[in-house]
Amino acid sequence: MESNNNELSPHQDATEEKISHDKHSIGSKSTNSNDNVHSASELPGDHATENANSGFFRTPNGTFIEIRDVWASNLDEEMENIRNIIELYPYVAMDTEFPGVVARPVGDFGDLQFQTLRCNVDMLKLIQLGLSFTDKDGNWVNIEGCRCTCWQFNFKFSLSGDMFAQDSIELLQSSGIDFEKFENYGIDVQYFGELLMMSGLVLNDEIKWVSFHSSYDFGYLLKTLTCTDLPMDEPAFMELLLTYFPSIYDVKYMMTAVEGMHGGLSSLADFLQIERIGPMHQAGSDSLLTAQTFFALINKHFGGQCDDSKFRGELFGLGSNHTKYKTKGYSASSGSSSSSSSTGPQQLQYNPAVHHPLGSALSVNNNNNNVLQTAGGAGFGYDEGY
Repeated sequence: MESNNNELSPHQDATEEKISHDKHSIGSKSTNSNDNVHSASELPGDHATENANSGFFRTPNGTFIEIRDVWASNLDEEMENIRNIIELYPYVAMDTEFPGVVARPVGDFGDLQFQTLRCNVDMLKLIQLGLSFTDKDGNWVNIEGCRCTCWQFNFKFSLSGDMFAQDSIELLQSSGIDFEKFENYGIDVQYFGELLMMSGLVLNDEIKWVSFHSSYDFGYLLKTLTCTDLPMDEPAFMELLLTYFPSIYDVKYMMTAVEGMHGGLSSLADFLQIERIGPMHQAGSDSLLTAQTFFALINKHFGGQCDDSKFRGELFGLGSNHTKYKTKGYSASSGSSSSSSSTGPQQLQYNPAVHHPLGSALSVNNNNNNVLQTAGGAGFGYDEGY
């Protein structure tokens, strides 16, 4: 989700991990990098729309690019299309939309950011996933039989039956998300996980996953692939992540190698003079923007080369790199910390705006996490990464 401040600014001392909601499309290596997309003359008039959530969108050079919606009805067909292109287009820019942050653990943790991520991903459902494909030079897909470069997967989600943070859902609705359609026609996430496992996109170090401040994004993908809760501690999470996604690149982390470059994805895109394709706060458009900023950053600031020894396998805010957040503790009643363990029962403080179909005050045994949840407490914010 987008913050109101689009200027590049020093790192914020975030109290919560970012929830990724904003990213753009290809870069500055060549002004012809999008020449392989559809020309205006190839498009039926009713498809060349600028205001829809998906379809064909005009690029800055006057051509069009497609963001293709995927629902339960066309999931198998589109996953086959993706399997057919990944050998030639192995760079996958990814973004997700999900129901926000509904709770945080109360106590003092050495891996507080991860524990916050874990409890939220375990409780919540993925809403939307955007995947945009390019070759090693940042060119969009252009092969016989498939000229789509961006797929937007829409998952089954119910406003009456699923948990969410009210402000996050309102933002998605204002950005064009039709939750009635998601409930009626959305993809079964477990079946999608099965197809993703067999797609060639995971467990494959030839596939380069590109993201922006993406620990939550990858958390939801790991939950989808494993059909279980996330690991209990951060090192186990990172090990599992790099098993399924051996080649990951976090553009937010890469930014820290450029002196004076800070801020969110939209700020970075503005700085690199990249124009968004499609609607903000939708995963398809956001994944396109992620791809664009990745290649533009490499070409303008890293001499056209991505140094794997510096950037591969690193996430902003997690792991052992220099961006890992300082440990903080939360107390249910004050700003003080209380001692707790990531391996034992945890007390959670809910976001006051959380919606749960069973009510706001409840106690849940969250499978192997043994999480005790309590409602109430003051409101809390998080770094949304824009």
